Amino acid sequence: MRRKPVAVTLVGLMVLATCLAVGFVSIGGAGAGGGDGNSAGDADSDPDAVRRGRELYLTGCSSCHGTAARGTDIAPDLHGVGAAAADFQLSTGRMPDTDPDRQPEPKPPAYTRAEIDDLVAYVASLGGGPPIPDVDHPRGDLQAGGVLYRQVCQACHSAAGNGGALSLGNDAPTLHGATPVEVAEAIRTGPSNMPVFGPDTLTNRQVNSIVRYVDYLRDPDNPGGAPLGLVGPITEGLVAIVLGLGFLMLVTRWIEPRSMRDEPQGPLIHE
Repeated sequence: MRRKPVAVTLVGLMVLATCLAVGFVSIGGAGAGGGDGNSAGDADSDPDAVRRGRELYLTGCSSCHGTAARGTDIAPDLHGVGAAAADFQLSTGRMPDTDPDRQPEPKPPAYTRAEIDDLVAYVASLGGGPPIPDVDHPRGDLQAGGVLYRQVCQACHSAAGNGGALSLGNDAPTLHGATPVEVAEAIRTGPSNMPVFGPDTLTNRQVNSIVRYVDYLRDPDNPGGAPLGLVGPITEGLVAIVLGLGFLMLVTRWIEPRSMRDEPQGPLIHE
């Protein structure tokens, strides 16, 4: 009769030990593969990709950024910029740039996708900087993205994402040609005149919400009226003035008495 409590105690201790072991394994797994799932470049870079990327860098980039990627008088240091910045600049064709004195303009990429991946791997191997964002996890919210876009993006890129003019001859480019990944990369890295929105300013879900809204702006719903190019109030006001004044002129002509339409006779001269 006295062995039963001992047996129960031993079984309980075994269960407790098993639970603790499972818990430590789970915690260790979370620490090894943790994160919020919003980066596509957390894994270690492929050494072969880094080697190929360095060869491409020395051929096409070192003349501006230096052979050690420490920057020069005409190009910045690439240590610490991260994979996201390199991928954005190369994928949008902004780099290589033929005129460092002007704002880089988007154009067809100078490298293939595979070459861009190798160059990105090399820049990422220099350390620091944000990785390439994962725009699908966590999934963004369209309505929340619209609110955030109007708060932090609309002033420069316009309500419809068509872009706009800035000071000193610079401009905020249109967003309609950017891919979702490029939009997220721009938010995280702040290219040209754009500010950097880090995780302390916008969470990964908020970034992905803005990405969803920008994608929606490519083909938005237009209930109750013509889109007029989605330029905004300038076009709407121009159309209103032209059509409105034209209509008023026609109405004025229509209600004018016929006697006033006839050309007046000149004074008769009697000799």
